[in-house]
Amino acid sequence: MLSAHSPRPYYDVIIVGSGAAGLYACLCLPEDYRICLITKESIKTGASDWAQGGIAAAIDPTDSPDLHYSDTMKAGAGLCEPEAVEFLVNEAAQAIESLVDLGVSFDRQGKKLSMTLEAAHSRPRVLHAADQTGRAIVTTLMEKVQQRPNTEIIPNSLALSLWIEAGRCRGISLLYDNKISWLGAKGVILATGGGGQVYAQTTNPSVSTGDGVALAWRAGAVVRDLEFFQFHPTALSVPGAPRFLISEAVRGEGAHLVDGDGKRFAFDYHPAGELAPRDVVSRAIFHHLAKTSSQPALDRVYLDLKPIAPPKIRHRFPNIIRVCQKWGVDVFRELIPVTPAAHYWMGGIETGLDNQTSLPGLYAIGETASTGVQGANRLASNSLLECVVFAEQLRHIELSISVERAEDKNALVIGDDWSEELRYIETIRLALPILMWQSAGICREEKTLGESIIQVEQWREKCSHYQSTQLLEQIQPGQSLTLSNPSAEQQLRICQETLNLLDVAYLILKSALFRQESRGGHYRSDFPDTEPDWQVHTSIQSDNWTKQRI
Repeated sequence: MLSAHSPRPYYDVIIVGSGAAGLYACLCLPEDYRICLITKESIKTGASDWAQGGIAAAIDPTDSPDLHYSDTMKAGAGLCEPEAVEFLVNEAAQAIESLVDLGVSFDRQGKKLSMTLEAAHSRPRVLHAADQTGRAIVTTLMEKVQQRPNTEIIPNSLALSLWIEAGRCRGISLLYDNKISWLGAKGVILATGGGGQVYAQTTNPSVSTGDGVALAWRAGAVVRDLEFFQFHPTALSVPGAPRFLISEAVRGEGAHLVDGDGKRFAFDYHPAGELAPRDVVSRAIFHHLAKTSSQPALDRVYLDLKPIAPPKIRHRFPNIIRVCQKWGVDVFRELIPVTPAAHYWMGGIETGLDNQTSLPGLYAIGETASTGVQGANRLASNSLLECVVFAEQLRHIELSISVERAEDKNALVIGDDWSEELRYIETIRLALPILMWQSAGICREEKTLGESIIQVEQWREKCSHYQSTQLLEQIQPGQSLTLSNPSAEQQLRICQETLNLLDVAYLILKSALFRQESRGGHYRSDFPDTEPDWQVHTSIQSDNWTKQRI
């Protein structure tokens, strides 16, 4: 149920994030738990709702979990955890059955679930609901969550920090309804999605600012493999339009990738052509434009849908048709202009199969987690599957500690206006994604990474002296703060998201500099080969980077 009042001071479980991972987690937790679901904006604004391609599962008689396992391990470029991948593929069929039982309407051929082929899959195993699979899943899950009387949904709220006491997570601080308050809990589950907004070109929604990773890292949790960002090769590239993802399933159904001269160039870079792994296709576009265009950073390539029968296009891709039409592209008669864009973050907060992080009481699930499933390069359509399979583990969660209550011992009223500080913070918010795209995007090298780290450190240092930043850092459990200035809540939100993006940028840049090889979604032009000695995780705690053996 939606909250029409202030949150309670304590819950059994607080879930931060309302995408597929957070929603399914709600449904898996025991019904006698008091649950609080925190969401940054209105419900259904996360990346799950944008997922078009589908959800992978080896349920066809011609397929098997072993084949799905092999494809996932191969795509992960040596960094997948075998135990985690085995768990994922073996539980996939049950996950699909659970979603169908909940009412998710996957496409069918007669009574049989339809499946399509996507890049790097050896069999057609991707279930879909037209080209809005994520939306179909999230809509169904949200309806079920809203029916549960034990779950309170707090919209338009922002988690600011984790409450850590005696080495254990005991709740969060929350910005909501012109107030900062502390909520206690037996367990906190971070399901905040990715951090694509750290890049200038991204398919992620505006809420994807890496909040979960930033919160966990600042609290002392172990995060890992943050250099591995997947750049989707085909995002709509029309002036003024958002970087709407043109699903990989379009290429899976037969669309060709061509340049401005109509040449089908992808086979010049990989034998699988358009169906090579995403990082390979993205780099193929990057390098091809570098060779053929006078302005490669501003140029684009094209998707040609003519090889696909029009009835199939209408059936499989109605949303892509609609969005392209909105921006003046007729997919039946014209080529679709596309460019690579940051899409999925393989790294995240380190967890076990039980979603437990290195901090007791803190859990992570979905894109913000690093379960070991995605490795150095996610296999297409494994992300929604990971959300559901790992959330199922929460049915076995044991929360035995007593709930701490953060009493309002020091209630403060703040009437400050941070408009002057905000002007500088907003310039950072605009400049940072461009810096990251140029230095830690599809191709990376030592010089630009080092220069960007220095710049980000300068920005972080300058922000640390601002009153708004200090306020966010200094408020402690046992305090609450009321904002009497009407604009203060939005100012603090912009400030907090920018601080999260700066931390995320710092972690990505340092990790990319640390890993002296190319692997999966991480490509170093000065270290272009994949090295056996680097078949390790990049593990980060506080400001320490170490190699972690698989």
